[in-house]
Amino acid sequence: MLETIIKSTTGESFTFTNSLIVIFTSIILGVVICASYMKIHKEEVYSQGFTTTLIMLPVIISIIILLVGNNVARAFSLAGAFSIIRFRSAPGNSRDIAYIFFTLAVGLACGMGYIGYAIIFTVILCAVMFILNITKFTEPKTKMMTLKITIPEDLNFDGIFDDILNRYTTSWNISRIRTRDFGSLFEINYDLSIKPEINQKQFIDEIRCKNGNLNISLTRGSSGENTF
Repeated sequence: MLETIIKSTTGESFTFTNSLIVIFTSIILGVVICASYMKIHKEEVYSQGFTTTLIMLPVIISIIILLVGNNVARAFSLAGAFSIIRFRSAPGNSRDIAYIFFTLAVGLACGMGYIGYAIIFTVILCAVMFILNITKFTEPKTKMMTLKITIPEDLNFDGIFDDILNRYTTSWNISRIRTRDFGSLFEINYDLSIKPEINQKQFIDEIRCKNGNLNISLTRGSSGENTF
């Protein structure tokens, strides 16, 4: 009975057993991809909803492929249904989008019956990502950071920090200068590429000696701000 339903639904030679194999393989491969993502990015903050999605997407796509089969009318109906769905979560970065496409490809391969191919490229791609993470091949050689220095209004800031910045960074430029506290203070913003081997505390201490020990902040990306 169940096999008859499967065949009549998909229009393919899939049996009930084959369908279960496709579904459970999709789930297992989704778990492998999710575990790989969490292991590689264990030092970063990631969304629980996103990792759950990595497990769900392959099996959802494989089920859709099983339902569509070779029925063109059904394919257009499903496309129309999915076109009205709006994703309410904010778009992720390019890395997360790549993982989404990864899981979609796995689900598509499983749904079409190419389980061996799905397993092979899941293992290969996860291995590649682990190798890139271990070797830090894609990690930038310098750290892009933002430096904010507060100075008193009577201090001539023109070129006062140039020697320090030249020693501790590979490149830098002033992005903004503004006054604070009714003009009693200046705040200078620098965009800079800091050398990876330097001592950040020593870097900050040298600046503090010249800005009268006022506030200094050093920020990198979205990881937070270190204020001294």
